[in-house]
Amino acid sequence: MFHKIVGKRTTADVVDLYGEASKDRLLPFFKTANVQFPPEKVTLLAIKDSNELELWVENAEEQTFIRSYPVLAASGVLGPKLREGDKQVPEGIYQLEYLNPNSAFHLSLKLNYPNDFDLLHAKEEGRAEPGTNIFIHGKAISIGCLAMGDEVAEELFVLTTLVGKSNVNVAIAPSDPRINDISKLASDKPQWVKTLYLNISNYFERFKHDR
Repeated sequence: MFHKIVGKRTTADVVDLYGEASKDRLLPFFKTANVQFPPEKVTLLAIKDSNELELWVENAEEQTFIRSYPVLAASGVLGPKLREGDKQVPEGIYQLEYLNPNSAFHLSLKLNYPNDFDLLHAKEEGRAEPGTNIFIHGKAISIGCLAMGDEVAEELFVLTTLVGKSNVNVAIAPSDPRINDISKLASDKPQWVKTLYLNISNYFERFKHDR
């Protein structure tokens, strides 16, 4: 999806506009979880088949669940993104490249898709254009991105400015590997997809619900 620049706001402008309201919405969840705000690190776990985005924090190597958000729109089907224009939400473990305060979709957080794993296997399969411009953003429309609605985009944007984008990780799974064996979804897929799903499963294992 092409994310054009629609204004001249800075990140500081966005924090000034939405910071206090976003903190007010987030703080009760942090208090309930009995963890500091802002945290040291943040992990977002996206689960495609249930349209959920879980917010976890890590302080002193301890993972704590904060809350779950509904994903309002995410195009495509289960399975990794392969090429530009396939409308697939990617699957894998990603970092944030930058925050866009002037997104056409209110606010957005740019994922580093394609990452090194994606690029390696795209090259092996001769896929010259594996796609790009994958965001977590506001509004409720998606062509390969995670659309979260404007208020959630504000919360995630502000939270990221507080912890630093280098301290935010995003993992996207076809289904919740803590509940379902996602290797079954790769039974008819290339070996690299099986490896990808094993990596995702191992990553999710660190984030266990007490509830």
